[in-house]
Amino acid sequence: MNNVLRRVSDFRLITLAVASALSIAAANADARTGEGRIKAQYSGTSSVQRSRGADGAVDATRTKRNGGVTTVDRYKDGSGTTDATITGPRGGVTSVDRAHGSDGVVDKTVTGPKGGVTTVDRTRGADGVIDKTIVGPQGGVTTVDRTRGADGAIDKTLTGPKGQTTTIDRVRGADGVVDATVTGPKGNMTTIDRSRGADGAVDSTRTRADGSTTMVDRTRGADGLTDKTVVGPRGGISTVDRARGADGAVDSITTGPRGGTTTVDRSLNADGTVNRTVTTTPPAK
Repeated sequence: MNNVLRRVSDFRLITLAVASALSIAAANADARTGEGRIKAQYSGTSSVQRSRGADGAVDATRTKRNGGVTTVDRYKDGSGTTDATITGPRGGVTSVDRAHGSDGVVDKTVTGPKGGVTTVDRTRGADGVIDKTIVGPQGGVTTVDRTRGADGAIDKTLTGPKGQTTTIDRVRGADGVVDATVTGPKGNMTTIDRSRGADGAVDSTRTRADGSTTMVDRTRGADGLTDKTVVGPRGGISTVDRARGADGAVDSITTGPRGGTTTVDRSLNADGTVNRTVTTTPPAK
């Protein structure tokens, strides 16, 4: 089963990913291009071709390095929400059905290729912040409880099916940039310290429970695009260089600590959708 289908159909994966996604991806997004993530280990090219349907929904065809194809057919239903049918490389079909709740928040039901169902029930609190409850195919329940702090920053508590919790405490600094402290189920704490540079780009330092750090230095180029340099816990340096193509789409080249590269070539279609070709070249041996 391909990665797209697994993300939307297997709640066990979703449950495990939610904690990491919220505590790492959401709160630690600045460090997502750290050493481990951007090493180019396998060569090859993948692509995403998008097109806009008659109802305005954007469809996609994803072709992996090995030639496997996943199609995403999106369509608007009568309530104005966008549903989707995902067909994987081996023909497995996953459906995503969205619906507006009584408070206007969009809920979701995902039915996987083998009939497993995952529901996402979102509710709007009195402070306007949206919470959610995820129930997986085997009945496991994950909750995400958001609250707005005195400075307006949104904190979050995630409780997994076995009662494990991850908390994200955000604090808005004097410069308006939001820092975060993430405390995991075992009490391990990670801090994200952000600061605004002279060019307005936001830099960050991520410090883990073991004291290791990842630093992200962003710089704004003459074309207005933001490049970055990432220094990982072991001193490895990765760079992300962005450039705007003739059609206005933003391309990028990521160079890892060992010299491997990943290029992302985007092209703008006549209907306003954006295609993407990703080429990965491993480090020289």
